Amino acid sequence: MSLLGIDLGTTGCKAGAFSADGHCIGHAYREYNMLHPQPGWAELDSVAVWEKTISAIAEVVAQIARDPVTALSISSFGEAMVPVSRDRRIHDNTILCVDDRGQEHVKRLMEAFGHERFYAINPNLLGPNYSLPKLLWLKEHRPDVYEQAELLLHWADFIAFMLGADPATNNSHANRTLLFDLNRNDWSDELLSWSDIPRDKLAPVVPGGTIIGTVSDDMASKLGLSKNVRIVAGGHDQCCNALGCGGVSAGRAVYGMGSFDCITPIYNKPRDLQLMRQHNLNVEHHLLPDLYVSFLYNQAGLLVKWFRDTFATPDCSYDELNVEIPDKPTRLLVLPHFDPPPHHSPDTSGVIVGLKTNTTRGEILKAIQEGIALFFVEAIADLRTLGIDTSEFIASGGGAKSDVGLQLRADILGIPIVRTQITEAGVLGAAMNASLATGMFHSPEEAVGVFVRRERVFEPREKVNAAYRAKHDSYRQLYPALQSILQSQYERL
Repeated sequence: MSLLGIDLGTTGCKAGAFSADGHCIGHAYREYNMLHPQPGWAELDSVAVWEKTISAIAEVVAQIARDPVTALSISSFGEAMVPVSRDRRIHDNTILCVDDRGQEHVKRLMEAFGHERFYAINPNLLGPNYSLPKLLWLKEHRPDVYEQAELLLHWADFIAFMLGADPATNNSHANRTLLFDLNRNDWSDELLSWSDIPRDKLAPVVPGGTIIGTVSDDMASKLGLSKNVRIVAGGHDQCCNALGCGGVSAGRAVYGMGSFDCITPIYNKPRDLQLMRQHNLNVEHHLLPDLYVSFLYNQAGLLVKWFRDTFATPDCSYDELNVEIPDKPTRLLVLPHFDPPPHHSPDTSGVIVGLKTNTTRGEILKAIQEGIALFFVEAIADLRTLGIDTSEFIASGGGAKSDVGLQLRADILGIPIVRTQITEAGVLGAAMNASLATGMFHSPEEAVGVFVRRERVFEPREKVNAAYRAKHDSYRQLYPALQSILQSQYERL
């Protein structure tokens, strides 16, 4: 018997099958593009992504005919929700977190609750990237879609539902809506009342790791699956990444490298939520009981993909581009605000400083990656102030396959970064989640012992780290120095 993990990212979906002894026995990937119908808008074609997801699943199932799947679970990016009917019809595209829409509703929410009161219910830092501002925009500007949508589901829950599961929302994704009460582990009556979003448009909340149904006979036949494959509620991609990296106890930290770079520390429930707020940290349920996580994140793979699509030929691979990257720190400074990063106002943008006519393509690419890592330096210092361990990061995601990328981040952050043998930790974590829910293992630690194996540690190089500490002094001045210019530029667009 085998386990199927599915991981949906902003730019592509992956499916992987794992044997009971922890080996990957089948894998498939499908890429898709972000849509920009208007300036500042960012969407995914919901129907196309669903079709590519089931295509990836079918490919994996065909690879493992001798070891049939018994259970599956799904990891996905947060915030974005799919409008769907209870008879499983898709009604519109998905509005992504980097989309500008809904900012006016964030201001309304702030005026009604204030930071402290809101954070006591839903410990997230208010911004337009979450689900609620997009849902309110949809309700106001696309009432036909909003009314037709009997359910609004995050992608992990949507895929489970389309495969045959009962409607359910895992609690890590529910938290990303701004409508969730962390302490009650359920939708907030107060926030639902304020937003005037009916509870029945949102599926019941369940913890990640809950069995929520089986694959329907029709979908099983279409995908080549056996009957009665159990569907296990998945979770937010970074929570699944953490599990797939062995993050099953407080004191571990994961560095996810996909469309976004995301640092995910794992800890017990904080005693002082407001102290977390003061340090610009969210609090969210982990996939495992009684554990919590925070996220430090910004665009990463999305920026590298933009660079490849803009400055290289269509057939140029990332490996070919990486060969052009210089060994030494670059002369450039990149502000990685290509789309508004979390906790910044929307009136910002990406900036590349220091270009010359002899600047190479490889230098620009490396500078982008430098900017991605420099973005996190101050936030990591905040984690240490709170006593959250950052002595080592475990890397996950497609970017973790890159020696260059891992060494660069270790050098800039001054922290060792571990690569495990299976870097697609979102896929692996989803499969491990299914294994735990169906009783294959007695404990998360036992599952980690089978599935998670270290491959290599990238240690920071002292001299290079010193150079990047000096570079960070300039980096941290860049946004304050350009903020008024970026704001005025934004207003003219």
